[in-house]
Amino acid sequence: MVNYPHKKKATLTSEKNISFGKRGMSFEDDLTKSNEHYLAANKAVIHKKPTPVQIVKVHYPKRAAAVITEAYFRTPSTTDFNGIFKGRYIDFEAKETSNATIFPLQNLHEHQVNHMIEVKKHGGITFLLVKFSKFNEIYLLPCENLAKFWQEYKLGNRRSIRREEFAQYGTRIPEGAFPRIDYLKVVEELFL
Repeated sequence: MVNYPHKKKATLTSEKNISFGKRGMSFEDDLTKSNEHYLAANKAVIHKKPTPVQIVKVHYPKRAAAVITEAYFRTPSTTDFNGIFKGRYIDFEAKETSNATIFPLQNLHEHQVNHMIEVKKHGGITFLLVKFSKFNEIYLLPCENLAKFWQEYKLGNRRSIRREEFAQYGTRIPEGAFPRIDYLKVVEELFL
């Protein structure tokens, strides 16, 4: 079993400044726990991809307490998760939105969508998972549908995907206990 460091949630300071650095982390944590369940059950091997970072400066007050003081992204990251399920390569991006009605397409990067299109072109299973936190609803949107919305976005014809469109063109994933987010059940129904 893989142990990941505990990630703290965003907090409200006395000056009412909100930290947005960990947005979506509880969703990603739930996905990571679901993936650990799949691994333990010998169902799939899927992991969160590390973000490629180049460390520039490290402060060593003590050897055991090294602190990275300067770093930058080496290359743009592709998607959040990848692995193998029933002999097929699986690759997906996970996003959470506090917006009740839409998912802003600006929350995705062009290189991420292009990566997903390439994965699909080569026979992989790829999709977008979006959690609408106000309703606690999670949707799986297949790459081909995301690509159509993205094309409209690039042409300036749309700025977001409505929650109703996720319900129409995607599939809702119910939350449970083990695993917390059983997205592979939907993957199996849609792609295998």
